[in-house]
Amino acid sequence: MGGDLGRLSVPALELVIRAVVVYLSILILLRVAGKRQIAQMSPTEFVAILLISNAVQNAMNGGDNSLVGGLLLAAVLIGTSWAVSYLTHRSRGVAAVFEGTPTLLVHRGVVIEEHLRREHMNLHELRALLRRQGIHHFHEIHAAVLEPDGTLAVTRMEDLRTDGKEGPKPA
Repeated sequence: MGGDLGRLSVPALELVIRAVVVYLSILILLRVAGKRQIAQMSPTEFVAILLISNAVQNAMNGGDNSLVGGLLLAAVLIGTSWAVSYLTHRSRGVAAVFEGTPTLLVHRGVVIEEHLRREHMNLHELRALLRRQGIHHFHEIHAAVLEPDGTLAVTRMEDLRTDGKEGPKPA
């Protein structure tokens, strides 16, 4: 077990670059996989995430198994996470790349099939999400939006003014 705990077998800068590239690549791959993957992860998706972490381990550490290398990689991952969070807060363009944009799934009671397909959802999954919010029929919905974090925001028809104009009812 001896003296390899503190000795890097790969240059520190290489570890930093590997960690940043792997972090950003996985983040983008998860983003491409779709919004709902994050918020409503099924057991198969959870297992895939665990296996991805194992699969990219060697890509990050380049064969370095030292304690210092592991701590350096952990620090770089936390720093990269912070930097991405900061950049997404400061820039809409960066936020759109890493976090995505909202997707309208139902408008005035009509399901937008193309948007469902783009989000890798089917009607059964959409109905299940709506039932959790106490909505059982599409005609009850003015708008249902899949948010970038995977949550479904719904505006009901009854929440609109009775005079036909869109907007919240007066208090």
